[in-house]
Amino acid sequence: MALRRLLPVGVFAAQVLGAAHPIITPAPSLEDRDQALARREFDPGSYINSVISGLGSDVSSYVISGVPQFFQDFPVGNSVEKSLGIDDDDLKATPTQVLNIPGYANWTDSGWSVRIHGNVFKQPNITREKLDDLANVFLIGVDIDELPENQQNQARNLTSSIFVVQQDDVSVAINFQNDVYVRPNASGGVVNAKGGVQSFELPYNTTTEGDFDAWVTLQNTTGSDGGHLIAGNATSQIQALNVYTNGTNTGNATAYLVPPTGFTIISDIDDILRITKIYDPKEGLLNSFARPFVAWENMPEIYANWSASIDNFHFHYLTTTPEQATRNYMDFIYKTYPLGSFDTRPLNFSDVSATLSIRRALLDKIFQTFPNRKFVLMGDTTNSDVMKDYPQLAKDYPGQVQCIFLRNTTATDSTDLFPYDTSGFEDIDQKQYMFFVHADDLRGADIVGGNCHNTAVVQNVTFGYQGRGFGNEVDSAGNSAHWSWTALCAGLLVTLGQFLL
Repeated sequence: MALRRLLPVGVFAAQVLGAAHPIITPAPSLEDRDQALARREFDPGSYINSVISGLGSDVSSYVISGVPQFFQDFPVGNSVEKSLGIDDDDLKATPTQVLNIPGYANWTDSGWSVRIHGNVFKQPNITREKLDDLANVFLIGVDIDELPENQQNQARNLTSSIFVVQQDDVSVAINFQNDVYVRPNASGGVVNAKGGVQSFELPYNTTTEGDFDAWVTLQNTTGSDGGHLIAGNATSQIQALNVYTNGTNTGNATAYLVPPTGFTIISDIDDILRITKIYDPKEGLLNSFARPFVAWENMPEIYANWSASIDNFHFHYLTTTPEQATRNYMDFIYKTYPLGSFDTRPLNFSDVSATLSIRRALLDKIFQTFPNRKFVLMGDTTNSDVMKDYPQLAKDYPGQVQCIFLRNTTATDSTDLFPYDTSGFEDIDQKQYMFFVHADDLRGADIVGGNCHNTAVVQNVTFGYQGRGFGNEVDSAGNSAHWSWTALCAGLLVTLGQFLL
């Protein structure tokens, strides 16, 4: 099928996926909780794990890792066909589609090596009535018919993106074109490459889950104006090429050719770049499935300022949300924040243990790809994997972590009842990290100079568990928040219990 070129990076066709029906789990016994509270030697980490585990192992694993339960266990392949009452024959006339995720490239002795990753699938025809039934599985306390029309449409689009049938053992052919639109003053130093136009067939077919993830080495072919790619050891600029997938009008993305040295920011998205409230199931569901994505405070301005003031700042966006639910994420990011590469949780990482380690695996991949770049890590305190992985990266890759910035969500949102563990930061220089409450707190940080702590932002950090219930949390007005353990535990049970309703 001939290649059909559509819109540039950041504009994606709507798709849909589905969610597993909630599993009713017996109410946890309160006996262990009472015994734990009575102990003089109290281990908050052990207790929190035991409370959440009482609500179900899936809930515990996903919530502890900072990944919302409603973004897990999406049906794939045959499960989708069974849930929709269709089979392979029903899909034969349905066009093949591709989710091509914007990747990065590094400079090697052989030239530019580009990572190409994404998913191949078919999208069944689903009636509106069936879509509404499926969408309602994701909503708490509201029916899709009760939402405004624009929110109904978004919920249907996302639900249809979830209920797709992944295509295994498919050969993927791609084309590189130097026709990237670079938005002025918000590009992070990205320029449209002057060459590199060429075609490839990826060296591996798709996995059982329809995923592809491979590296290809670019030839230095000319562009439409006769220009060439610039060698990575001869430039500090980030060059960009658009990537189109043959045989579909949906598989377009952008590849970012990142020089060996410079600064890269790896940014989480939920509750940092957009308002999600991952810790509040009802709000989290509405904010993810129905409501338009909204930036948190003035983070777009902060990122735009960094893009304009830090030479050739490479932006990399990393979310452990599964691939099926990320089109809205990418569309929002590229309309709101600087251009950059992207990582999501591929479908072949589907078990609980992989979910808990996939962020670290993706972080290791980019750190090892760019051993001479310095990294800025952005996240928030709701993710225990971030709280563990970020300081550990500073120890595992000495000299590569320039700054760690963590939004303290408990300081501004009373619905966030989850404690967070700061013990990993005990051996890290204070100038290398900062816990912040508002986006403007980041203005006083000197990333290039390595002075990441804005001294105007008080750091009341003791190295251990922080948050509500520990007597060391500061609210948005600067007042200590003293919550009892009983209140904390009750709040945890109520909040987590909503996942099971």
